[in-house]
Amino acid sequence: MSASSPLPLDPIAEAHRQWTAHGWGDAADGMAAVTSLMRAQQIMLARVEEVLKPTGLTFSRYELLTLLTFTKNGALPMAKASARLQVHPTSVTNAVDRLETAGYVRRTPHPSDRRTTLVEITESGRTLAVDATERLNDHVFGKPGLSDGSLSSLVRILAELRRAAGDFDDAGVPSAW
Repeated sequence: MSASSPLPLDPIAEAHRQWTAHGWGDAADGMAAVTSLMRAQQIMLARVEEVLKPTGLTFSRYELLTLLTFTKNGALPMAKASARLQVHPTSVTNAVDRLETAGYVRRTPHPSDRRTTLVEITESGRTLAVDATERLNDHVFGKPGLSDGSLSSLVRILAELRRAAGDFDDAGVPSAW
């Protein structure tokens, strides 16, 4: 749904009311939280895809290119890329296939492990990643639609949820959030 035609009421608030009215009040807040997260994800993904469209990248391909730009030598084992992006290896293989066809990455043999294939960013891939990052910073990441205080609170709360779900284990080491 477009931001230019807002609904006259919050459908999640109405669903919360209905949940409570139907005897599920003890789960109504959780339903509203989960549904709100899912809707927020849809909104953000639509914004990201709109900004990335002129580059020809999807968000998953952008993430892979950007991850590679952050490495010392512009290359990672495919399995390590999968782990760092927190996606199934098949997803990384698909992204690499598309990026390789476009000339943005190449597969290379690991220098010391014949069983491992590295994915390496090309110079054109690096240029595209920087351009896409600048676009996203200008239109999405730099203007997410929340105040600085709300943004910090949201990231802290989501980190708490992710930690509890086993997404990462910081061993009690304090983070930015």
